[in-house]
Amino acid sequence: MKFDIFFSICQTEVDGYMPAEKVMFENFLDQVKHADKLGFGTAWVAETHLSCQVQKQNPNPVIPHFKGEIGLNTEILQLAHVVFHNTDQINIGSAIRNILCNGGPIAHAENIRMYLALHDLLPYRNRTLDIGFASGRFPFSTNPYGIRPRNSLEETIWSPLKGKIFAEATEIFLRFLKGEVFSSKEVRKKSISKNDFRSDTDWQKVEAIYKEQYGSSAPEEIYIEPTWHFDKVGVIPFESPMGKLRLTIGSHDPKVQHLANEFMPVGVFNLSITPVGEIEETHQRMLKHYHRDGGPWKRAYMPRTVLVFLDADKGGAEERNRRAKEQGEKALSNYWKAVEGTLDPKKVQNAVNNALTGDPESVAKQITERFHEDDRLMLWFDFNNHDNESVKKSMSLFMEKVVPLLDNKNKKIWN
Repeated sequence: MKFDIFFSICQTEVDGYMPAEKVMFENFLDQVKHADKLGFGTAWVAETHLSCQVQKQNPNPVIPHFKGEIGLNTEILQLAHVVFHNTDQINIGSAIRNILCNGGPIAHAENIRMYLALHDLLPYRNRTLDIGFASGRFPFSTNPYGIRPRNSLEETIWSPLKGKIFAEATEIFLRFLKGEVFSSKEVRKKSISKNDFRSDTDWQKVEAIYKEQYGSSAPEEIYIEPTWHFDKVGVIPFESPMGKLRLTIGSHDPKVQHLANEFMPVGVFNLSITPVGEIEETHQRMLKHYHRDGGPWKRAYMPRTVLVFLDADKGGAEERNRRAKEQGEKALSNYWKAVEGTLDPKKVQNAVNNALTGDPESVAKQITERFHEDDRLMLWFDFNNHDNESVKKSMSLFMEKVVPLLDNKNKKIWN
């Protein structure tokens, strides 16, 4: 089993305290240095774009009740140099990099190729950059970059169209990252059909808008103009070494997962709350669709986030497990109340049940019962917790007390 660590760098109020941005970054750097010493494989860092606080001033804010910033890291490539310079062995990854904003897929491909060219010149050239990419969580991060309906038809079909725009971006991003030279005319066209809608009524609305906009009946398949128009383009540097880049896509859509692997080896993100059946079905599909250049598909190519609430303080096992569970309930309650402005006890309880909670023995037992021995876990310790020493203590407890209990038969249980 492989153990990575996830950092949110979420600047929100916890028990009346909201750290300054500098303190948030200082705590992150201290924690990632500690993770490096403990032997975690990759430090995955959340990436967020544009202010959550400012978006509350606009009509129909997405998260109107959230106080603070849901994440402070806006650029994994700049952060990577800082982390590598201050650590000895840990890799770094984005979870996730939004390839729709900040110039779109071409700019992201170019930025990564430039980073890799410089990375190869530095003492830490043998460490890996993990790029997790997706379309982003909040529309206020992508709207300013033109990712919005361009006409009444697109407004009507926006729900399925968003996914197709991400598929378009995925193809452009990966082909340029791979070093191809092409124009937007050579990117596969995107279209909408009746199959993209849940009901006949929804499709009939599309047909009506189409007739109103174009003066003719809608065809069975409606082709949509490209989001990005460009003549033949080549992304530089052309000779960037790609051996220390790993890619993971943040999409549950099997079609997009397969599309990505037409171009390069791309793993798949998943969550601890994803049903076991869906996890196993994804592994089976990827055995067939994973790009041949990556070799055989491995379960470790699907990193899975999981919250951790550990307690090894005084008292018996029952008391320690109770305290850890209460810690999880409190953190999750505070977070969901901050995001949604209200509290759904069922949602909190489900999240607690999917977290790893308890003393080291209990957490080790939960891992062996819930996860495959070849899985890769992205362990989340800083969730709704600004106590730097407490976060580091939990990290140490996991690697020093939980991991040795898991599987003494394995020669190596993390990398």
